[in-house]
Amino acid sequence: MFSRKSRRRGASRPPASAALRPAWESLDAGDVPGALRHLRDASGEPLAEVALVVGRAAAAAGFDDLAQAATAVAADPGEARALHAYGYACVERGVSHLAIPALREALRLAPGSPAVLRELVSAYEDEQLHREAADLLAAHESGFAEWPDRYLLVFNAVLAGDLDLARRHHAVLPAPDDAMWLPARERQNRVLRRAESAGHASPLDGTDLRGWQYVLGGTVLGTLSPYGYDAGMTGRFAFLQDTPDLCLQGLLRLKAVLDAGGLRPRSVSLLPDRGSRVLGLAAATVLDLPAEPFAAGREDTVVVAHDLDATLHTDGGPAVLDQLVARTPGQVLHAHASCWTDPPFVTPDSVTLLHQSVVAPWGEVLRQAADGGVERGAPDGRPEAEIAADIVAADPTPDEGDGRTPADPVERLTGFVEAVRGTWLRGDRTRVKSAGPVPSGRFR
Repeated sequence: MFSRKSRRRGASRPPASAALRPAWESLDAGDVPGALRHLRDASGEPLAEVALVVGRAAAAAGFDDLAQAATAVAADPGEARALHAYGYACVERGVSHLAIPALREALRLAPGSPAVLRELVSAYEDEQLHREAADLLAAHESGFAEWPDRYLLVFNAVLAGDLDLARRHHAVLPAPDDAMWLPARERQNRVLRRAESAGHASPLDGTDLRGWQYVLGGTVLGTLSPYGYDAGMTGRFAFLQDTPDLCLQGLLRLKAVLDAGGLRPRSVSLLPDRGSRVLGLAAATVLDLPAEPFAAGREDTVVVAHDLDATLHTDGGPAVLDQLVARTPGQVLHAHASCWTDPPFVTPDSVTLLHQSVVAPWGEVLRQAADGGVERGAPDGRPEAEIAADIVAADPTPDEGDGRTPADPVERLTGFVEAVRGTWLRGDRTRVKSAGPVPSGRFR
């Protein structure tokens, strides 16, 4: 979502409905992101009135393309080309939720337009409305192209959790004429092969977080959050203050996963960020392997990250992550913590837990202040080897949590790995942006 600091302009605002008034008030206060958040609650308002708000927000942020497109829709909300241009600009500027009503109307006015259809599918995908995207494409099957439209139907059917629909359309999807689609075709083949193997050990229903995490990205999920499972989290964490105990639990589960997968790594590779070096040193002790700085092309190694987002924002990190997208024989990429609302650039092969926000044990953890309140402590500045030793000496006993998360003994994890080992560690590690068919509550 665009969020440049607003440059307040003197344009007066027209009378607004009760639903749009908070958005206008946010713009009057110079709060463009706040205005856009309010517009999420105004999806049923007239397009022309919403476009007026969007136009002013875009102008304040300096996005002239969206400002001009919004102005055109405000002037004539019944013109399909203007609605398409506006929807396209919304998608490009990261506000796809605003594109959806306009593109729906554009498709109603121009029902045979493949450009409008695909842009609406793109907006649905950005908003993770994969069921809507699949249903839309299926409804237009008589007029769409095999590539990309049927491919996109299969793609969105999988993300919606509808494997029957995905398999049915995948079976009649011909090989692409254009070589640019071949990598996508191969990725889709791997996804459906993973679904077949995972289905032997996992229900692949609306709560099967481990199963779907594997199907979508080839990631083996080590643990489920012990809190809020039946209150909307379904095994994911929202905010997590990580601990040495949880780090050790994750490393022991990684060891079990490697054993169940029949893997015999010869080293642990240390990524360049501090957190990954700490956890990598601990992993080397737990796995009884030598630790070496990461080197592209090294085979039979476990690359260990605490959080790949931290790697990305470290000097040299982006180049290292680029080298991890393509697979090296015998290489396993393990991340302890992975953000599920903004997934990392590289999809790990193994992950301990999924979070929305995490604070590492050696970071600025929250603690009780002298006055009884809460404050952030200073980062742990000790040598990395000392912090790693604390992890190795920690207590890996799983947190009992609120008692409502289904039991997940290590035997269940290893049984899953044994079932999928023939399809694991295949293909590239392309980023998977969608959370898939298992929902979890999130904060914005």
